[in-house]
Amino acid sequence: MAQQTTLDEWAKDPVDPEIRAHVYSLITALGGTGDDGTYSFGDDALLCLKDLRKWLKFADGQLNRRDVARCMAEANLVKGDLLEILAKVAPKVTDDRLKHKLAVATLELLVPLTWPFEIDPVEATVNHHRHGPYIQLAQIAYKRAILQYDRTNILQTAVRIALPSMAVPLRERTPRDDGIIRIALYFIRNVVMLSPPKSVPMDIDEAEVSRSAVIDTLHQQDIFQVILSVASSIGEDFVSQDVIVLEILFYLLKGIDAEKLFMEEKNLSSKNTDELKSLIQKEKSMLAGYARHAPSRHNRFGTMIWLKRGDDDQVSTISGQDVLGKAQKSMQKMDKTKKWNKPKRPGRKTDGEQEREEFDLPVPLTSSARKCIKTFVEEFLDSSFNPLFLHLRKAIERETERVETRHSRQFFYLVSWFLRAECARRRTMKEKAADPKSKQVLSAEDESYGLVAEVMNQETFILMNRFMQKSEDEKAWQDLNAGMKCFTQILLTVQEMSDSAVEDDQDIAENIQNRIFYEESTHDRIVHTLRSYNDQGFGYLDAVTELSHVFLRMLERYSKQNVDMQVRSKRRARTVRKKQAEAQGEDGEQEGHVSEREDLEAAQKTVSERKFDFSRFAAKFINQSSVNTFVAFTKYYNELDLDQLKRVHRFFHRVAFKMELGVLLYRVDILQLFNKMIKGPEGLDPDSPSFGEWEEFVRHFFRTVVKRIQDRPELIVEMLFSKIPQTIFFLEHGHDRELPTRTPRAPAELEVKPGMEKPEQIGVAVGVLVNQQKSDALHWVRDILSSAVEERKAWEDMKEARKEIAAAAAASDPEGQVVVDQDEAEAPLPPSILIKPDSEERRVAMFKDNKLRLLLTLVGFTRLGANDDPDANWLIPSTLASADLQQAIDLIRKYEFDPPTYDDGKGPEDMLRSKAAALRRSTHRVDWDDDDDGIDHDSGEDRGEFALDEPTARKADGSGKKVLKRRRRPHTPVELDDEEKQERANARHQKEMEKQLKVKSTMFVHDSDEEDDPEADAAFFAREEALRAQTKANIAKSLVLGNTEPAVVSKKRKANALTGKEKKRRKTPPKQKQRVGPFGSDESDVEEADDGSDDIASSRIQSEERQVNVIDSEDEATDTPLSSQLAGAAELPAKSAPPASADGDVTMADADDDEDDEDEVITLRRPARNTRAGFIIDSDSE
Repeated sequence: MAQQTTLDEWAKDPVDPEIRAHVYSLITALGGTGDDGTYSFGDDALLCLKDLRKWLKFADGQLNRRDVARCMAEANLVKGDLLEILAKVAPKVTDDRLKHKLAVATLELLVPLTWPFEIDPVEATVNHHRHGPYIQLAQIAYKRAILQYDRTNILQTAVRIALPSMAVPLRERTPRDDGIIRIALYFIRNVVMLSPPKSVPMDIDEAEVSRSAVIDTLHQQDIFQVILSVASSIGEDFVSQDVIVLEILFYLLKGIDAEKLFMEEKNLSSKNTDELKSLIQKEKSMLAGYARHAPSRHNRFGTMIWLKRGDDDQVSTISGQDVLGKAQKSMQKMDKTKKWNKPKRPGRKTDGEQEREEFDLPVPLTSSARKCIKTFVEEFLDSSFNPLFLHLRKAIERETERVETRHSRQFFYLVSWFLRAECARRRTMKEKAADPKSKQVLSAEDESYGLVAEVMNQETFILMNRFMQKSEDEKAWQDLNAGMKCFTQILLTVQEMSDSAVEDDQDIAENIQNRIFYEESTHDRIVHTLRSYNDQGFGYLDAVTELSHVFLRMLERYSKQNVDMQVRSKRRARTVRKKQAEAQGEDGEQEGHVSEREDLEAAQKTVSERKFDFSRFAAKFINQSSVNTFVAFTKYYNELDLDQLKRVHRFFHRVAFKMELGVLLYRVDILQLFNKMIKGPEGLDPDSPSFGEWEEFVRHFFRTVVKRIQDRPELIVEMLFSKIPQTIFFLEHGHDRELPTRTPRAPAELEVKPGMEKPEQIGVAVGVLVNQQKSDALHWVRDILSSAVEERKAWEDMKEARKEIAAAAAASDPEGQVVVDQDEAEAPLPPSILIKPDSEERRVAMFKDNKLRLLLTLVGFTRLGANDDPDANWLIPSTLASADLQQAIDLIRKYEFDPPTYDDGKGPEDMLRSKAAALRRSTHRVDWDDDDDGIDHDSGEDRGEFALDEPTARKADGSGKKVLKRRRRPHTPVELDDEEKQERANARHQKEMEKQLKVKSTMFVHDSDEEDDPEADAAFFAREEALRAQTKANIAKSLVLGNTEPAVVSKKRKANALTGKEKKRRKTPPKQKQRVGPFGSDESDVEEADDGSDDIASSRIQSEERQVNVIDSEDEATDTPLSSQLAGAAELPAKSAPPASADGDVTMADADDDEDDEDEVITLRRPARNTRAGFIIDSDSE
């Protein structure tokens, strides 16, 4: 049998009986009203107050119950006891210590009882939902009792309780003093903050607890003066109370129209009258639209019709005679009867805090309340705005413990509110000053914007941008709404400052605009905020459209005034490029190895400036998402005021005609909305001021739509969808956009630092690839080389076979008739081998990976094509033999498993450098470089054998400087004809040539062994023969005269000189290097000369010895000029030859010997010190 629920169980007490008993007993012992009508304290009233506070703290706070608050509300504790206690102790609250303690205990109990009730969705229990509505109604009753208590001023009494603590200096205050000040301010905050709940019906008049009643009470009890005193002393006498004052101001001012607040009575009444007229006109137009199709008295009977839909037999039932007129009316009636069960979104439900924080709903004020709040706002702007908001901004920046999430939102909303109020007050003052009947005159202080300077600085802009970005990232739309309102009002204030008559304000406005518009991140944030609208409410929609409209308009104006406007963009593209490079097999660094931390730091510091292009920003600003946001705002056209309608009209006009992007508006719902606004039903009022602009815009817009459909019939299908950029371009031009393919950028070419042999360089490249974990690339290179070795070996074997066949054929035919076979024996070079990648990743790596390209280059591979051509092929050239390729394989295998090690803990990456950077460093020349000597070497004129030597001719120091000329006396100029000018030029040229011929030096040193001229040889032998004859005659003459000493001395001197030179040659014997492949070098023996050249060499040696003897003997007899001595010394080693070998053959000197001889020529002559611009330059640095 089912158990039935009794009436007693339905009437069960929702409060725990034990808790009720304890609380009721404490309330009874607190005191009561006596026979004389006055309140009398109990014996332990102070202890009862403390016990009640403990019950409220522990039972409702820690145990998360609301039973104690419910019991206190049911027992009428606030009105029956607490307010009576405050009224009784009010006269002597500052004099009597006991009464002060009672008042403080009472206030400590009043603050939690009047604290707005909140239901936390995470920690909510059954008791919260059970007691919530009752407690909310009880709190409204508390507020009504506090505001209308007639025996004393409750709020003023609360302030008097805190006055002794406020009088104590800041440094001498105790924590108890700060607590008393805090609870007094919190009590005022709670009274201002409490508002009637929307979900619970009330049995009291809302006017008794409205905003106007609160403002009147605060004014009557002088609470506004207390707020002004505390706010103006923030930072000096008060520190932690700033956030409490902020909350009082927020809940006091939110929803109040600041512009109406500062209107004159005449203007205000006129505006109210206009608003009433507009409302009446809207109602009249709505009734007129209904009357067009309203049933008359003749057809007011019921009607039901069937409406056939489409080509099938489906029908819909519609009732009412208003559907009998037109088919369109029938369709509209059928659409109205449709119902869509929209899915509920539990996350969209707003809690009590969001309802209290809502600041977009307008709040009406009475005339008395408006006067009081206007006076308070004016005094606050004059005295307290800057210190309070400066202190609040610093506290928010430091993220102190007392600052909560809601305080930032309240801060930026109040900044926007007070800026708007200040602008409205200035306009009113200007109107009064412009009125000839008014005696008010504007002063310099009235013109200055110094009263709001603390929120117009760069620190506030940085905090606001950070707050907006954080709100957008966390999807805190209410916070973002407050930030957008603040940003919009700052822009409007800056615009008014730029129009000010004070030059300082104009300069400040110019500086602020430059700072705001300089950051490209601000532009991107505005665009992204406009695009990201998704049903965040009408207030958010109004704020985002107003911000975008004001920002775009001011940015366009500023960019026109500043043609060279620059913007700063921060791009963190380096990390992205590095990730892409790692995916493609390329290291992000081109020169050396850089850690990831340094790379991130460099990426964060990457800032670039570029010239601002407004058309580019406008194209980014206007797209389908931004159009959707303004379309959603336009759907409220019947609720929009004139400024809002004008804002939407300007945006659509910019899209359709100024930017010529009307394709974005070619959509069925947008066309239907425009048509409904003008033609109805329920369209714009034809008598409204903005109707004419909208009608003209819609007419021109539909004209363009019809013309575009005629040109592009496919647009009819596209009207059903939103437009993406590709579709827009196709509808505009009739073809798809041809995107330019970006040529891939080749990586920086690397090279191994100089000082290493080719095998060591290959070791560096292999070590880098091993460290980068690219062993698969090394295996692939080895496989390519192995296959190339086999192919190249086959070609070499075939070449050897052909040579053997040719040699055998030549031996079998002694008459030499086989000529064609000998040519055939010379086999062609082996073909180049094309390197084919084994995968697509390998093909990309062969272009992108500069380490792999370095290895391929070092082993001898060549690349065909441009450096930035990704499709260029790699080849193994014909010059590489199989032995070279095999050696490369061995080196790769060796260094792969035994990587090279370097000094100082360096890795193979440290041995690499960029080839381009090295080339740039090598091409840096100074002005006094020896290569630039001022001589025109490219001229075709033959200056003879003894032309000016290059090392002796260089530019004079300071040739680039302007030469000071001596001032000459004026004389009569003589005009020359062309013939005289030509004669003088020829004379100067001839004089220059004679001067150069006197210089005894040669431009180049020629090797006599390389000359092959019979005439020159004949002349040389003739001179040798003449020299021998002269030598014999001199010897015979000396023998006849008996004077042989000079010849002996000269021979001994010459022999000693030759002996020294031979010793020098033996210390550094000449070596002739012969390359063996691309990796090694071998020293070959000194080649011996042919027998045919021995006679010539020996004859030259003998003649040179005789010539030396003659010259030395002549030196003993006569003094030779210095130039001749130097010339003889220069000719002597150039014609000398090395001594004969042991077997009688003469060893021929190679090119190295010639270089040594040239060095010896220089040692015979003492050179002048090589100075350059006053500095001594060593030969090593040249």
